Amino acid sequence: MHHFSYIDGRLHAESVPLDRIAAEVGTPCYVYSTATLTRHYRAFADAFAGLGASICYAMKANGNRAVLRLLTGMGSGVDVVSGGEMALALAAGAPAGRIVFSGVGKTEDEIAAALQAGVHQLNVESEPELDAIDTVARRMGVKAPVAIRVNPDVDAATHAKITTGKAENKFGIEWTSARQVFRRAMTLEGIAVKGAAIHIGSQILDLGPFEAAFLKVRDLVAMLRADGVTVERLDLGGGLGVPYHQGDESPPPPAAYAEVVRRTLGDLGCALTIEPGRAIAGNAGVLVSRVIYRKDGITRTFAVVDAAMNDLMRPALYDAWHDIWPVVEPPAHAERPLVDVVGPVCETTDTFARDRALPPVAPGDLIAFMTAGAYGAVMANQYNGRPLVPEVLVDGDRFHVVRRRPRLEDLAALEDLPPWLAD
Repeated sequence: MHHFSYIDGRLHAESVPLDRIAAEVGTPCYVYSTATLTRHYRAFADAFAGLGASICYAMKANGNRAVLRLLTGMGSGVDVVSGGEMALALAAGAPAGRIVFSGVGKTEDEIAAALQAGVHQLNVESEPELDAIDTVARRMGVKAPVAIRVNPDVDAATHAKITTGKAENKFGIEWTSARQVFRRAMTLEGIAVKGAAIHIGSQILDLGPFEAAFLKVRDLVAMLRADGVTVERLDLGGGLGVPYHQGDESPPPPAAYAEVVRRTLGDLGCALTIEPGRAIAGNAGVLVSRVIYRKDGITRTFAVVDAAMNDLMRPALYDAWHDIWPVVEPPAHAERPLVDVVGPVCETTDTFARDRALPPVAPGDLIAFMTAGAYGAVMANQYNGRPLVPEVLVDGDRFHVVRRRPRLEDLAALEDLPPWLAD
């Protein structure tokens, strides 16, 4: 469920018309709904009540400081995958003790910063990383709290570029080596083994892969405890999908996901960590764009908009679908001719939709790319000299720009000419 709907013929975010935001902020811009973010977080918190579970929002989905402040204020922890994300989470007010540091390539500086901050745990992705964490921890005179991520070799049945739990993926310790690595970790002076972690992928629409992975984790816990290995925590990652294509995708609700966890792992006496990202932020945001031109070709019709692949990469990167809604509500029986919705970047892949049945759009019309709250602004870049777009948070009948649009002169703010090229 989201809080974007037509009211009196105009698309609103909660009680704020999107054309009002576009008029004041300009386009393109991201717009997020407080009510949707709140509802989705509470759906997870309620679903896992009684399971001893911590919800750690995966900020790689949407790392805006206002979004983080909102969620951590409701009790959420944060899952981070870099030193930069950790610094942003701390700056947003996330308690270090509710931060989980994931990611396959932690540097020694990042490890030291995490230990200095006092994060809840570091998720170990490989034996070399385990050794690096041990080295840094001993140097600092502390024991690093770790969960060792295992790769259960389970097919998440999702897009190949966002599956993470198969043997050929770069993530985690191979299943057949896990017991040996856990036993070794218990002998390391700088390591405090807390438990195991998994994450099998993203945008998962079927609970079957989760159940298969959790049953393998259950078996692993039994074997590790028989080996004398401490297993007091289980980090189950995230991955629950969202409906990008209304009427075509129907992901299970958090309550059904929690029931699988309860049935497979609920009696192990482990503290659980759940790391939803997309499922909280995905349909809590839209990207508002304006049509620049309508181009009628011999074989195709193009709507050229002012948003581009650098603003929303998912269609170009994953051939992803985003529903597109006109900001002015079309008549119920309006014709819907096929159109390609494209951006201004000099790449053929700068295409949001091909042969999409849409109500007629004309230059100046506003459209909204739906379900753009996750992996939208965080993946944006300044290709073709295009500044990052602003982000707006709506709360009821009010809104605030939570990241401003950079000025054109800001594009080169970090660059410097060598003396021999200076005037």
